[in-house]
Amino acid sequence: MATKSRVTPRFKIQRRLGTELPGLGKTGALERKPYPPGEQGTKRRKYSNFALQLEEKQKVMKNYCLREKQLRRFIRDAKKGTSANWINQLAGRLELKLDNVVFRLNLAPSVRSARQMISHGHILVNGKKCDIGSMVLKVGDEVSLRDKSQEHQVYLHAKDNPRLEVPSHLTKETKDNKEVGKVVNVPGLEAIPFPFQSGLFTEYYSLRKA
Repeated sequence: MATKSRVTPRFKIQRRLGTELPGLGKTGALERKPYPPGEQGTKRRKYSNFALQLEEKQKVMKNYCLREKQLRRFIRDAKKGTSANWINQLAGRLELKLDNVVFRLNLAPSVRSARQMISHGHILVNGKKCDIGSMVLKVGDEVSLRDKSQEHQVYLHAKDNPRLEVPSHLTKETKDNKEVGKVVNVPGLEAIPFPFQSGLFTEYYSLRKA
């Protein structure tokens, strides 16, 4: 029963938002029941513009495993030095969060499990242990597992069951019998791995201080 209580919310989140969110690590939420929890049928009810804006924010928070306060900090950082396309900057920063990079490299099956692996000391950045999942990587940074973590069950499961293809802003190769990922460029909105209406998201935060 305990396992079911942990898994079920991730399906409900995706059904409520009407979107598969890869970062949650659970697939098939919309295959059998493509409608929100508590509703019947295949048609989603009509939402107000505010509700649609809120949905886009929730997609970002849930997929990237962020709290509201953390997301607002990422938005403030994205706006520094640019008053124009800050949403593109935000997408790049979110995609280059260490926990998300570990997930996108298929070293972990979800962003949350990637964060746990990081906090438990299994992940190396440029050969050094890093335990900060929200760290934003730079071009040229390399990510790998510690030698002692190569048989970690979470990693082996992710390796055998990749959630997504490795995106174009990352590379992954085998060095000395160990998988090593590298950041090769800073991505933009195109890298977000779920349907995302950036205009609604920016509208939401244009009316509020980040």
